[in-house]
Amino acid sequence: MSEGPAFLRFDAVRKCYDAVVAVDTVTLDIAHGAFVALVGASGSGKSTLLKTVNRLVEPTSGRVLLGGEDVSGLPAPALRRRIGYVFQSIGLFPHMDVARNIGIGPRLAGARLGQDRIGELLDMVELDAGYAGRMPSELSGGQRQRIGVARALAGNPELLLMDEPFGALDPVTRDALGERVRALHAHLGLTTVMVTHDMAEALLLADRVLVMEAGRIVADETPRSLLAGKGGDAAQQLVAVPRHQAERLAELESG
Repeated sequence: MSEGPAFLRFDAVRKCYDAVVAVDTVTLDIAHGAFVALVGASGSGKSTLLKTVNRLVEPTSGRVLLGGEDVSGLPAPALRRRIGYVFQSIGLFPHMDVARNIGIGPRLAGARLGQDRIGELLDMVELDAGYAGRMPSELSGGQRQRIGVARALAGNPELLLMDEPFGALDPVTRDALGERVRALHAHLGLTTVMVTHDMAEALLLADRVLVMEAGRIVADETPRSLLAGKGGDAAQQLVAVPRHQAERLAELESG
C-alpha cells in the first residue's frame, strides 16, 4: 500500500533470538502524518518490530530509517528525543510528582519545562493544571496513562510510538483516551505507529492497518478495505471478532 514518500522505513528488518525468528525480513514504508496500527496475535512480532525504531531492540539484520537516516548510526539519546513512546505499563517514577514525570525527557536533554508548558501538556490530555503536583499513587490508571501520553509529547516529537497503550484500561477510559490521542495526532501533525491486539481499536483509530503473523506483514490495508473483506485469512479472522460482537449486540437490542 503506497501512501507517499517514506518518513519511517523498515528495510529488510530481521530479528532473531537464537533459533526463534521474531521479525522476518520486514520491508515497509510509512509516510509522514500517517496513523498506522500494527495488529496480530501475541508473539506475532509487532512489539519487537516497533522497538527497532527507538533502538530498544537492535535488528539482527536490515535497517530502520527515520527521515532518511539509519537509526543505528544515531546516538540513542538524540534519536529518542525525536520519538515519543507510550507503553502499557506507563512507567511513571513513583517518587516524582506529575510535573517532574512529564518533564523527565527534556530534563535529561538539558532543558527544563516551565509551569506553563506543563499546564499545556496536561491540557492536551484533558487534565487540569492542578494535577502537576500530584504523585502517581494518587492517580487512577486512566490518569496515569494520560500522564504517560503527555510525557511522550513533552519533547515535541516527530514520531509517536505506542505499544498496547490502552490495554490495561477500562473500556470507557480506553475509548476516550484513544479518541484523544487520535485528535492530538492530527492537531500536532504527528506520525503515529500503534501496536494493538484489538482490531476494533485499529479500525477506528488508524488510517492504515498492518497485520503481522509469524514475524511477517501479511496484510496492509485501510480499515474500509478490511471491512470489505480484503487482506486475507489472518486479517479477516481478526476483523471477524468485532464484527461478530456487533452482530450479537444488534440481536440483543432487537430482542
